[in-house]
Amino acid sequence: MDESEESNWRVIRRLLALTWSYRAECFQVIGYQVALLAFGLAGLGLTGVAIDFVRWEVDSSAPVPHWPFGVAPPATWPAIGVLAAISGALVAFAMLRALLNYLNQTSLNVLTQGRIVVDIRTQVYDKLQRLSFRFFDANATSSLINRVTGDVQSLRAFVDEVLVQSVIMAISLAAYTVFLVNINLKLAVACLAATPLLWAISASFSRVARPAYLRNRELVDALVTRLVETIRGIQVIKAFGCERAQSAAFDAANDVVRDQQRWIFWRVSTFSPLVGFLSQVSLMVLLGYGGYLATTGEVPIGTGLVVFAAILQQFSGQVSNIAGIANTMHQSLRGARRVFEVLDAPVEVASPVDPVRPGRLIGRVKFDKVWFDHGSDPVLQDVNFEAAPGQVVAIIGATGSGKSAAMSLLPRFYDPTSGSVSIDGIDLRRMDIDELRRSIGMVFQESFLFSTTVAANIAFGHPDATEEQIERAARIAAAHEFIMSLPDGYETVLGESGVGLSGGQRQRIAIARAVLLDPPILLLDDPTAAVDPGTEREIADAIASAMAGRTTFIVAHRPAMLRRADFAVVLDHGRVAQIGTHRELMRIGGYYFDALEAQTEAG
Repeated sequence: MDESEESNWRVIRRLLALTWSYRAECFQVIGYQVALLAFGLAGLGLTGVAIDFVRWEVDSSAPVPHWPFGVAPPATWPAIGVLAAISGALVAFAMLRALLNYLNQTSLNVLTQGRIVVDIRTQVYDKLQRLSFRFFDANATSSLINRVTGDVQSLRAFVDEVLVQSVIMAISLAAYTVFLVNINLKLAVACLAATPLLWAISASFSRVARPAYLRNRELVDALVTRLVETIRGIQVIKAFGCERAQSAAFDAANDVVRDQQRWIFWRVSTFSPLVGFLSQVSLMVLLGYGGYLATTGEVPIGTGLVVFAAILQQFSGQVSNIAGIANTMHQSLRGARRVFEVLDAPVEVASPVDPVRPGRLIGRVKFDKVWFDHGSDPVLQDVNFEAAPGQVVAIIGATGSGKSAAMSLLPRFYDPTSGSVSIDGIDLRRMDIDELRRSIGMVFQESFLFSTTVAANIAFGHPDATEEQIERAARIAAAHEFIMSLPDGYETVLGESGVGLSGGQRQRIAIARAVLLDPPILLLDDPTAAVDPGTEREIADAIASAMAGRTTFIVAHRPAMLRRADFAVVLDHGRVAQIGTHRELMRIGGYYFDALEAQTEAG
C-alpha cells in the first residue's frame, strides 16, 4: 500500500467515525431503503404471478401459477376477481413505496443538509476563529472559503452518496442474487458471469480517476483565488486599464479547469457505456438461455423469465452505480482531507488550563529578551524594553524591521519563539487570551468595518454596550459629529468595508471601537499612514483623546505622531537599534533623525 492509499484509508476511517455519530439517522435511512427494496421485489413477484395466472387461464396445460407463500385465492373466485385482487395489492405496494420514498428523502435531507453540513460547517468556522495567524499566513483566503463551503459538502456526499448508497447497493445485490438463484441457479450463474469483469473495470476506473480529482480541486482553488483577487483589486485593475488582460487570464484559468474536467467526464463517459454494454450481454444470455429453459418448462414465463429479466436489469443498474460511487468517493476524500486539515490544525495560541486572572490591568508592559520568527529567519532578535503605565511608546523602523511583529505579540496574535512579553509582571502566556485581548484596544493601518450599522461596528467587541457607552466612545474618537450627519446617525448601515466613508471617518470609527471597553493598553499600527495631512490632523486629535490615561504603542513615521511619544524604540532588522526620547534621538542622529528629517522635507 503506497502512502496516498494509506492516507486515503485514514480519511475513510475518520469519515466512518463521523458517520457513526449520526448512526441512528443513517440506520433510519437504510431501513427506509430496505423497505423500498422489499416492496419493489414483492411488486415484481406479484406481476410475475399475474402473468402466469393469465397464461394458465388461457392455456390450461400451462404450469399452475406459484402463489407467494403457498397462499392461493379461493377456487370459487372468477379470473377477473383474482386479477383485481393482484392489481389492488400492486396499487397498495405503489402507495406504500410513495410514502416510503417521501420519508426516505425527508430523512436523508434532514441528516445531510440539516445536520451534517450545518454541524461540520460550524465546527470548521469555530476552528478558524481559534487558529493563530500562522495558519492564515499559510493558507489563501479562497482556499479557506472553499473549505467552509464546497469541501464541507464533500463530507455530506460521503455519507449519503458513498456510504449509504454502498450499503444499499450491497443489500440490493445480495437480495437480487438470492432471488435470481431461487428462480434458477444455472440461469443466474450464466447471467452473472460478467459481474467480476464489472468489478475489475470499476477498480481500474477508480485508480485512474483518483489523481485527476485531486488535480481538479487544486485548479478550482486557483480559479477562486484569481476571482477573489480580482474583486479585491478591482480599483487597481481599472486604474491601470487591465480589464481585458484580467478577463483573458481568468478565461485561461477557467479553460484549464474545463479541460481537466472534460478529461474526467470523458473517462466517466467511457466507463458507463462499457458497464451498460456488459449489462446488455447479460440480457442477451437471459433471452437466449432463459428462453430455452422457458420452452422446456424448467423456468416459468411470469415468475421466472419476466421477473428474472426485471431483477437482472436492476442488478446491472446497481453495479453501474459503482462508477458514480467511485466518482463521488474520490471527490469526497479530497474535500474531507482539506476539511480535516482545518479541524486538525494546532491551536498554537490558546489560554492556559488555569489562567492568571489579575482583574483590570495597570498597563506596565515589558519585552524581555524576545526572539520571534515565522519558521525561517528571525523577525525579532533579543528585543528588550519596558513601558510604564500611561506612557506612549513609538515603534519606528524601516520596512521589514519587525514593527508589526512586535505589536502582534502584545495581543498574542503570535507567541515569542523565546523570551517573554509581560503585562504587570505576568507573562502573557499565563493569561486568559480573551481577557487579555479585551484589555487591549487596537487600531490598524487600514481598519476593517463590517456591513452593519455604525453602532454595531463601534460595539463589535462589546455587543451589549448601551447607546450612552457607544456615543461616549465616538466622542472620544471625535466621530460623533460626522456620525450624526449620516442619514440614520448611529443606525446608518455601512456598505462593505465601510464604503462611502472617508479614510479619516473609517479610522475614527475604528478608534471608537478600540476605546469602547476602556482598555488600559492601546495599539496604533500606523493609523495615519494612508491619509492626507488634513485627515491626519483629524485622526491625530482623536488619537490624542483616546491615548489619555492608557499605555499606548504607536507605529508611525509622521513627526506629529512621534512627538506625542514619551520615548521611541527604533528597530533595525529585528533588533533594537536605538531607544530614547524624541530629543535624545534627534540629538544623537541615526535612523530616527533621518526619518523625521525626510518627513519634514517632504511636508
